[in-house]
Amino acid sequence: MVIASQKDFVSGLMFMAVGGAFAWGAVDYQIGVAARMGPGYFPFMLGLILVGLGALVTFNALRSGMPGGDKIGAIAWRPLGFILGANLVFGALLVGIPRFGLPAFGLIVAIYALVIMAGYAREGARLKESVILATVLAAGSYVAFVKMLNLQFPVWPWFLSN
Repeated sequence: MVIASQKDFVSGLMFMAVGGAFAWGAVDYQIGVAARMGPGYFPFMLGLILVGLGALVTFNALRSGMPGGDKIGAIAWRPLGFILGANLVFGALLVGIPRFGLPAFGLIVAIYALVIMAGYAREGARLKESVILATVLAAGSYVAFVKMLNLQFPVWPWFLSN
C-alpha cells in the first residue's frame, strides 16, 4: 500500500493519537449516557469523533494519488513557538502565577497579549491588525463569558478591579 499524501497520513495519525488520549483520559470520570451525561461524556465522545476523523483522513491518504506526493516539509518553528508561547502567556496573565509573584492581569489584558503575540507567528504581522482583532475578541469574550454565562474569573488587572 502506497501513501499518496504524507501530510494527510501523518495528520490522520496525529488526530487518532490525540483523540485516543482524550477518550482514554475521560474513562476515569463518570461517562453516563446521552440523556444523563456525566463529566466524562463530552471529552470521551469528542475523543471518539476525533479518532474517527483521523481514521478517515489516514484512509484517504492511502487511496489513489501520486506515490510520495504532498510531502511533509520542515517544521515551522516560528509559528509553533509564537502560538504555544501565546497560549502559555494567556494562561499566566489570566489568573497569575502566585508561586513566581505574578498577579492576575485578567481576561482583557490576557486576550490582548494572546492575540498580539500569536499575530507575530505570521510573517509581515501588523500590530494595528492584532490590536483591532484583540479589541473585538475582548469585547465579545467579556459579553459571552462574564455577562451572559456569569463565569467568575478576573476580568481586569488587580490594580483596576478594586
